[in-house]
Amino acid sequence: MDREQFVSEQIKQQGLLPLYYHDNSAVCIRIANALFEAGVKCFEFTNRGDKALENFKELVKEKNSSMKESMLGVGTIKSSDDATKFIEAGADFLVSPVFDSGVCDTAYLNKMLWIPGCMTPSEINMSQQAGCTLIKLFPGNVLGPSFVEAIKPLFRDLDFLITGGVDATEESIAAWFKAGVVGIGMGSKLISKAMLEKEDYAGLKTKTKEMIAIIRRIKSGEEKK
Repeated sequence: MDREQFVSEQIKQQGLLPLYYHDNSAVCIRIANALFEAGVKCFEFTNRGDKALENFKELVKEKNSSMKESMLGVGTIKSSDDATKFIEAGADFLVSPVFDSGVCDTAYLNKMLWIPGCMTPSEINMSQQAGCTLIKLFPGNVLGPSFVEAIKPLFRDLDFLITGGVDATEESIAAWFKAGVVGIGMGSKLISKAMLEKEDYAGLKTKTKEMIAIIRRIKSGEEKK
């Protein structure tokens, strides 16, 4: 199994891909630690602020020190330049909100998993033709589970993540998995602003464990009736 496939399988096995950004590097690290202690091995730090690269480098240091079993991806990658910077900083995988040929080429040359964001069948097809096997459907709140059900038969060889529109409830999560996704991306619905303001990292750890347990139940067909 090559590196790209290994990371992809880990994300699919986990079923939950937490994603976040914060300007404060100490907060970034505390969030990562809480997620890791809750059982998360793959998470996404988004490139959404002026200190994204700087704080990502601090996260990589923390990962190499105390979270060696984890895989740290970077999201909101929209150019080959950004892809290169974060790969050089130590990213384990890349996630984008769009399909970009430059990012695709950079990931390919570096033998790195890249998860492009798609919203239409044409974009999904373009991604598949480029060799992508794991696709992020975004934004989920616009697409809905019925979109996944409709496109799955057209792209049988692809796996789909959904980001946006996933609530932290068993009903919402179950709807997406039943529609055919292999994983869900969760940002503020998991790592809330209120939680961070209160520095409630214990609460984040508990909530993350709950989400993981829900996903495991759903996957095993034991979700609540």
